[in-house]
Amino acid sequence: MEITQENKNGIECLKIEGRLDAASAADAEKTISEAINAGNEKIVINLEELRYISSAGLRTLLVAAKEIKAKNGKIVICSMIESVKKIFDISGFTSIFDIEDSEEKALETF
Repeated sequence: MEITQENKNGIECLKIEGRLDAASAADAEKTISEAINAGNEKIVINLEELRYISSAGLRTLLVAAKEIKAKNGKIVICSMIESVKKIFDISGFTSIFDIEDSEEKALETF
């Protein structure tokens, strides 16, 4: 798993590539938490290059959502491939997160 970060007009954009599973969840949680603790209240998580997410990966995103909500911030997830979207649907995470088809649309939600 690899995470790249870029700030676009005051919105922190994180792109997660590869697999978000038990082996990589701790690193992802640390990176997202650092972005939140750095004062970013608007975060887009782009999953277009994420090929697999496990329950540990879902937990990482849930922890991040709770953390940013406590700071009156917001996370928008975008660009999921179909297999990842199915996991979000089955787990009920589509009702927890704002989800957009593209990063451009995600940025517009702020």
